[in-house]
Amino acid sequence: MEAFYATLLCLFVSFVFLSLHLLFYKTKPGAGGPLPPGKTGWPVIGESLEFLSTGWKGHPEKFIFDRMARFSSQVFRTHLLGEPAAVLCGSAGNKFLFSNENKLVQAWWPSSVDKIFPNVDSQTSSKEEAIKMRKMLPNFLKPEALHRYVGIMDHIARRHFADGWENKEEVVVFPLAKNYTFWLACRLFVSIEDPAQVDKFAAPFNLLASGLISIPIDLPGTPFNKGIKASAYIRKELVAIIKQRKLDLEEGKASPTQDILSHMLLTSNEDGKFMHEADIANKILGLLIGGHDTASSACTFIVKYLAELPEVYEGVYKEQMEIAKSKAPGELLNWDDLQKMKYSWNVACEVLRLAPPLQGAFREALADFSFNGFSIPKGWKLYWSANSTHKNADFFPEPQKFDPSRFDGSGPAPYTFVPFGGGPRMCPGKEYARLEILVFMHHLVTKFKWEKMIPDEKIVVDPMPIPAKGLPIRLHPHTA
Repeated sequence: MEAFYATLLCLFVSFVFLSLHLLFYKTKPGAGGPLPPGKTGWPVIGESLEFLSTGWKGHPEKFIFDRMARFSSQVFRTHLLGEPAAVLCGSAGNKFLFSNENKLVQAWWPSSVDKIFPNVDSQTSSKEEAIKMRKMLPNFLKPEALHRYVGIMDHIARRHFADGWENKEEVVVFPLAKNYTFWLACRLFVSIEDPAQVDKFAAPFNLLASGLISIPIDLPGTPFNKGIKASAYIRKELVAIIKQRKLDLEEGKASPTQDILSHMLLTSNEDGKFMHEADIANKILGLLIGGHDTASSACTFIVKYLAELPEVYEGVYKEQMEIAKSKAPGELLNWDDLQKMKYSWNVACEVLRLAPPLQGAFREALADFSFNGFSIPKGWKLYWSANSTHKNADFFPEPQKFDPSRFDGSGPAPYTFVPFGGGPRMCPGKEYARLEILVFMHHLVTKFKWEKMIPDEKIVVDPMPIPAKGLPIRLHPHTA
């Protein structure tokens, strides 16, 4: 009995201590002024459930705009993913974070991500490895390389539409869009083009992607555990591909410039050292995820909005048919053709504004600093939200209206349209994504009109926006 009361006393003292700590923590001013206004929610979990649940309900901007209205339109305090956090809002918040990358802030993600993407080199952090990767990518994504990819993308797109869309009365768009973008990523990153080989990777990749956004409980059968196992399986398969490529390069059976895998194998660092096979497998794994997930969401929502807006469809159709009529039978699209797709890209940008695949991202404060008169302590996590500008009438009048003309001329003001992030961490694959989206649009509208089978299909954001049922549509092929 004494042990029982002693336990109760310990719990009571702990509760009082925690309460005083939280009270002190919430009101403690930082070095340069008071903490931002806001609330930190429940102990430990903070406001994470509300942050995530607004996305599950299809309105991720609600979490942001409710607090902007209640606390501050520039910055507010919260507690997300087990961490004290500040959300910087609007174009000023975006500019501050993007301009201070690796000065006052650095990229941050939950430690659970490292279990799915384990770092091979124990001497460097996963963040340092990510920086190395971003330095390498521009060589693969430079203009002369991208010019060469257009024909390959068109070739894959023709096969994709022939296999998955043609001679079908009804299709479900999101799985098809994922297949298209993943096929492209496999072909351009590791020269895998055989659909059977692509499909072999697709299922474990879906498990891995689910694991990344799941609750990090590593028990048998949980999505997180399945994600870890899928990651290990894919990396093992990639190492086998890498070993074979090494032999092919030595024997002249592969080209040094055929894809990013060859580039990684033949590129040394500043010290003249080459990457380990396992290290390359990790980096390729990250690229395959980043290279197809966001674009598949964008392609799906393009189909959705073109079904809902016939006048916009007609504008895209007219532009794409002019290009199609200029091509000889069987002639592939080229770089110049894509530069003519100005209205189509304006439409795609408006889709990216209204349904950004990247809802936002986290940073970590490297030092104490002040923003808009409020102190941000070192170690705090910082979040920027695309919706704080994309769906804000201060930056986009009538923000819910679909209006591609917003992107005419010089387009939106700086730091307001941020579907690819910004600053040093702007998505290095932005131009790559533009090409694959435009090639998809070209084949889509020149082959079909369509209608949604679920007119009011719910949208779920987890973490990217997707239609709850995958967007089933009824196809109406154009007659020759």
